Amino acid sequence: MQRLDLHFYQKYDTLTLAKELLGCELVHESPEGRTAGIIVETEAYLTGDPACHAYRKKTARNAAMFGPAGSVYVYLIYGMYHCVNIVSAEEGRGEAVLIRALEPTEGIGLMQQRRAEKKGVASTTFTVRELCNGPAKLVRAMGITLADHNAGSLLDGANLYITSPKQTDFEVVTTTRIGITQGAELPYRFYIGGSRFVSKK
Repeated sequence: MQRLDLHFYQKYDTLTLAKELLGCELVHESPEGRTAGIIVETEAYLTGDPACHAYRKKTARNAAMFGPAGSVYVYLIYGMYHCVNIVSAEEGRGEAVLIRALEPTEGIGLMQQRRAEKKGVASTTFTVRELCNGPAKLVRAMGITLADHNAGSLLDGANLYITSPKQTDFEVVTTTRIGITQGAELPYRFYIGGSRFVSKK
């Protein structure tokens, strides 16, 4: 499959990009091996949205969110988990799409190993459905890190990238976001209807 190029990330507003990423494949080519998964669930975070990290101002933590479209914003939550976002909109605006869940397609054994190491359990503990059905889960399973990927690019030459859609014939479900208090009523979460890999329906 072909990598998504800069034009793809630039031509959509953030809400549209969150829907257009559904069905595309997130790929990480790491020294440990290649892992990949189809994006089945996303959330959009916009300027003016009280749940958006860029709502107030640019900080050291959220600086990557103000980068160019097609770059990566990784952040720490609860002091122990990381989430990965695709930066959208024009540089300096501070908008992004959170990747909430994947359907694993490659490197499933490696994903299980990474998840097991974090939990201190056997790799067989995790079924394929459980590997990436949440934003922190998929970051761990895919081997995405703050040090290696925050503010990096998804474009040519990057070891973390997204390919053109592997799935196209599906219903896009629009609903409210999960795990936030401010802006919780906004219909900014999208997922592939009928997918058993989403975090929550």
